Amino acid sequence: MNYPTVEVKVGLDFGAEIQRVGRLAIRDGVIYYEYDMEFLQKGLEISPFRLPLQTGVVALPRQPFEGLAGVFSDSLPDGWGRLLFDRSARSKGILPAHLSPLDRLAHVGRFGMGALIYEPDHSPDDANDFIDLDALAEQTQEVLRGTSEDVIEELLALNGSSAGARPKALIGLDGKRQHIVYGAKQLDMEFEHWLVKFPNSQDGHDAGAIEYVYALMAKEAGVLMPEVHLLPSQKGAGYFAVKRFDRDGNRRLHMHTASGLLHSDFRTPALDYEDLLNLTGALTKDVREIEKMFRLAVFNVLAYNRDDHAKNFSFLMDECGEWKLAPAYDLTFSSGPNGEQSTMVMGEGTKPTISHLRKLGLGAKLSKQLIEDSIEQTKNALDKWKELSNSFHIQTSTIELISKRLNKD
Repeated sequence: MNYPTVEVKVGLDFGAEIQRVGRLAIRDGVIYYEYDMEFLQKGLEISPFRLPLQTGVVALPRQPFEGLAGVFSDSLPDGWGRLLFDRSARSKGILPAHLSPLDRLAHVGRFGMGALIYEPDHSPDDANDFIDLDALAEQTQEVLRGTSEDVIEELLALNGSSAGARPKALIGLDGKRQHIVYGAKQLDMEFEHWLVKFPNSQDGHDAGAIEYVYALMAKEAGVLMPEVHLLPSQKGAGYFAVKRFDRDGNRRLHMHTASGLLHSDFRTPALDYEDLLNLTGALTKDVREIEKMFRLAVFNVLAYNRDDHAKNFSFLMDECGEWKLAPAYDLTFSSGPNGEQSTMVMGEGTKPTISHLRKLGLGAKLSKQLIEDSIEQTKNALDKWKELSNSFHIQTSTIELISKRLNKD
């Protein structure tokens, strides 16, 4: 681990050639940023609201992202990924508190989520070995229990810059979904970029199956979803896997969360779905994308997914600068802060209802027909919970617990 990092060059890699975007530097604890002059002339806005194109050096805000602009903070792993990196640093005699955000960006290097890349590139080396998911799951549990340090580097190489609290790995999955390899970096042509999740210490062994069923119901409800799969396990109901939507073969897309776009701290929820619909309209300028966000709001509320914080909504930008809402992710049965919806619905967080959702849709000038269709389609999809969950070996007690929460107005 090269340390400390005092300057980082930022680039964009859409899969053809790398474009220089700008550079970050740290001095006396303050991080500064400057756009590259040639990039300014292209007119590509990587973060139009909080880091618009401008000449000269700007000091980045200290909050809420430890001195980074939201667009760069989005590149950093949190939760599980941060735990691994901090453990790795300690093993090398470096206190995590002494690591700057630039040290962490250098660790992401050229192979983070999305299309942004960082130099110097201190990212871990990938391997070409095939992966045993059950063995990998056991290794993650050892790390969570604090009983193993010798697998840190391997898990770190597999994590890339993926975010979220649950242990996960970036993998390559072949077309038949039988062979799995390391996938944080480059892949052979017969493999595709996927992400697989493992249970954390609070989850049951059927957590992957629950998220898989939720993904099936969300798709049935008309929510824009990525391709998903339940990978087999000898120790539980299976591992939830999702095809990465920031990759299309060698092509890459720039990815930006609602949290990063608005500089909204996802740990202290303050957003309303009204804000997200407005953001979607301002960014994409496409009512079809607003409709997609509305469908996602309906699903999250009726499916009791209350961990719908600002980092769980993302947007994708292509090489032409066109923005679209990213497919939905992290959809599962969950409680938010104090049991409330992390993202409110027209000011209501404790018990948002269908009435609040109707008001939300009408406020966004969506048609009454689309609003009612979205609600009805979602309710019909959620009615399949028991049938689907029984098919994928989810515990009976869990099935009944979730059933009591679904479709409540």
